[in-house]
Amino acid sequence: MKHLLTIAGSDSSGGAGIQADLKTFAAHGVFGMSVITAVTAQNTCGVTLVQDMTPEMITAQIDAVFSDIRVDGVKIGMVSRSESIHAIAEGLKKWQPPVVVLDPVMISKSGYPLLQPEACAALIRELLPLATLLTPNLPEAEAICGFSIKTENKMEKAAANIIALGAKAVLVKGGHLEGSSADDFLFDGTQGLWLPGIRIQTGHTHGTGCTLSSALAANLAKGLSLEEAVRAGKRYVTTAIEHGIALGKGHGPTHHFVDLYKKAGMFES
Repeated sequence: MKHLLTIAGSDSSGGAGIQADLKTFAAHGVFGMSVITAVTAQNTCGVTLVQDMTPEMITAQIDAVFSDIRVDGVKIGMVSRSESIHAIAEGLKKWQPPVVVLDPVMISKSGYPLLQPEACAALIRELLPLATLLTPNLPEAEAICGFSIKTENKMEKAAANIIALGAKAVLVKGGHLEGSSADDFLFDGTQGLWLPGIRIQTGHTHGTGCTLSSALAANLAKGLSLEEAVRAGKRYVTTAIEHGIALGKGHGPTHHFVDLYKKAGMFES
């Protein structure tokens, strides 16, 4: 069994962050471990408060896991402060995991800022060059690249810019494109590939980005090629969104275990 580590924030409502990552790992048949970077008070309607872990606590968690357990892949999600980013970067350079998927979480679905403005530069400088794969949505890609991204041509330009900054590969997600297109662009510095995306009419999409990046980390750690890992991850998250759970008063979560529930005869449509 592969062992996957998520380094991210905790979501008290269970739909995103560490909780979504661990559910996704379990659904992919890998053993999940966690380093908590922050505790958030949030529900399906939004985030009300964030409490960051100290850099020392982040480092201690990383060292505790790596010193005892083989880590086959790492997914990085919410890291809000420059000090946290530096601690994570130093830990990754020390332990050198074979797979690092970086989801540059900058703002919650409800609009709460999850990455402090001054920390964006630290993320680009310290974490991006360590990434096997970066998974920005369009607003995140705009923040990294410094220009507006409204078209597929600009998505390709953004991908090239991100590779130039040091990432080994990037998946620029097109869900924020206007119109009917929601295609994603995968680029490894040599070959670019457009992957079709469909818009699913649902309000229950809480944790989608966390879920996709965790699926990608699991697939890469299990030995799939970059293209295979992304195609499989997109299929997984699409099914999870199609069967999103009507939980709470706002944006409900995706259904991480729909396939397993179906096989067990437990699924309720």
